[in-house]
Amino acid sequence: MALACAHQSVREALAVICLALFLSVGPARAQEEKSAPRVVVTIKPIHSIVERVMEGVGNPTLIVDGTASLHTFSLKPSAAKAISSADVFIGVSQEMEPFSSRLIASLPETADAVSIVALPGLMLYPRREGGVFEPHGHDDHDHHGHEGHSEEASSVTDGHVWLDPKNAEIIAVSIAERLSARYPEAADRLKSNAARLVEEIKRLDADIGGSLGAAKGKPYIVFHDATQYFEKHFGIQAAGSITVSPDVQPSGKRLAEVRKRIKALGAVCVFAEPSYRDSQLAAVTEGTSARFGTLDAEGQMLAPGPDLYLTLMRGIAGHLRECLEQPATGN
Repeated sequence: MALACAHQSVREALAVICLALFLSVGPARAQEEKSAPRVVVTIKPIHSIVERVMEGVGNPTLIVDGTASLHTFSLKPSAAKAISSADVFIGVSQEMEPFSSRLIASLPETADAVSIVALPGLMLYPRREGGVFEPHGHDDHDHHGHEGHSEEASSVTDGHVWLDPKNAEIIAVSIAERLSARYPEAADRLKSNAARLVEEIKRLDADIGGSLGAAKGKPYIVFHDATQYFEKHFGIQAAGSITVSPDVQPSGKRLAEVRKRIKALGAVCVFAEPSYRDSQLAAVTEGTSARFGTLDAEGQMLAPGPDLYLTLMRGIAGHLRECLEQPATGN
């Protein structure tokens, strides 16, 4: 009887200890979850930069994941949940990401919405709409101006700003400042992370610039105008695009115009995008000596993560070199 009572006392004591531990750990864990940075980012290249800035502080949620493009993606339930409780929402622009307006509308009232194209100091170009671009070189690039070069420039800003490494540096520093204001306890870590990333981007910039010498002066055609920040920064020459909008399939008349442009310029390469069919590329290059290539300006084919931005930039440079620096094939 005494032994049974002793066992019961031990069990009761353990139960009291467990309850005390639960009561002490539970609120601490809840507070930790409550105070963890809740940051959501629309697309992979910007998410990669934000993830590097937030290293050791938190993990931003990516909205447009997988191989989806800005024009075809579907919002996942997990992303919708992250948006509904976000502290900070980071997107490029509502013009580039039309879906973002409804996402911003669903944010908590206390959330901050950051538009990348509105960050101070960025080099911005208007979207080119004419489909055939005027020639330009490295001397036209000026980080103190806002003038693009095209036959027809739109009043809408081209949102592919991350493809200029100088812009990427500004984005990293600006995001660190914005997040530091929201999470002051993590300010030192955020700013030191941004400073390290800026140094990596500077080295990347120098490496790519030094590797594209043989590609300069060789005109090429892109699927749609997504790479003008890259080309203007590094002094290479896109001569036109197959389609004005990635949402609109080019007509037969448009393909004939592009073929004519390729022949007239002696364009070395025609670059598709990951979702563009090879049969369409063959149609636009029929009767020309242009080679095929692919440029993935938005990182559709890359796994998201902190290294995606650097990988994306190296990949674009590599594909340009691979296609432009080789002799055109005869047809």
